[in-house]
Amino acid sequence: MIDWQDIHYFSVLARAGSLSAAARELGVDHVTVGRRVSSLEKALALRLIERLPRSTTLTREGEAIASLATKITEQVQAIERRARGYAASPSETVRVSASPAVAARLIAPHVVNFHRDHPGVTLVLSGASHNVALNRGEAEIAVRLSRPEDPDLMIRRIGVMRFGLYATREVATKPPEEWTFIGYDPVLEHITQQAWLRTLLTGRSIVFQASDLFGQQEAARAGLGAVVLPRFMGDDDPALVRLPVEHTPPTRDMWLVTYPDLKRSPAIRAVMNFLAQIIGLGCPLISRLS
Repeated sequence: MIDWQDIHYFSVLARAGSLSAAARELGVDHVTVGRRVSSLEKALALRLIERLPRSTTLTREGEAIASLATKITEQVQAIERRARGYAASPSETVRVSASPAVAARLIAPHVVNFHRDHPGVTLVLSGASHNVALNRGEAEIAVRLSRPEDPDLMIRRIGVMRFGLYATREVATKPPEEWTFIGYDPVLEHITQQAWLRTLLTGRSIVFQASDLFGQQEAARAGLGAVVLPRFMGDDDPALVRLPVEHTPPTRDMWLVTYPDLKRSPAIRAVMNFLAQIIGLGCPLISRLS
């Protein structure tokens, strides 16, 4: 008999590309991963990986088995999701992933209200700058800033993130031609708000770059320059004012994402309703006049 755990470990190794990367994802040491793969090789009487001094590659047979193992893993995860969806108890732990700013500034301040209304549900909130893999069970629900392409996911547009240009009152009193700017580091040049910032420069310079909005906001609060922030961050900051701009600020749609099977769970439905409500208030679908 083939051990399911052996298949699972091999599937992760095939996707991760190395024993160490697979070990990190699985939360074990690389020796355990190697032992599991060896056990699968023995059961199948096949050599699945090439064990090189500094790397691990799949054999031809390993690539074929990995493709099948991935399908098995997906089916097992689908069974787990379906089982969770059938659960009748509202007492559950629900993991939610969102961008760091959305998690910290939109969701976290309202968790106290959710806990009051649903004391049996424990929220685990992850502020991640990347899209977590729902199909690998990294979270049950995600709030994303781009529409998912996976047709198996259930998606719902719940808000629109609007941006503005902000600075201290002291900076705002300077002539616009003297403004300096704060932005993302070069690896994030492609994102919507950074591209918009570039249209505002007109020869003026970016004097500070940071990989996250919190660092940029703190630099702006210190008076370093003007920064592009979501309005739910900038409008609520008493140290900053919104600056007038000629170019219309960008927007980003916000999507609530989960698997349909999970929505059967009362706890999952409660969390989804909570997220839709608070994000709908902080980032409404219909623009306010101000």
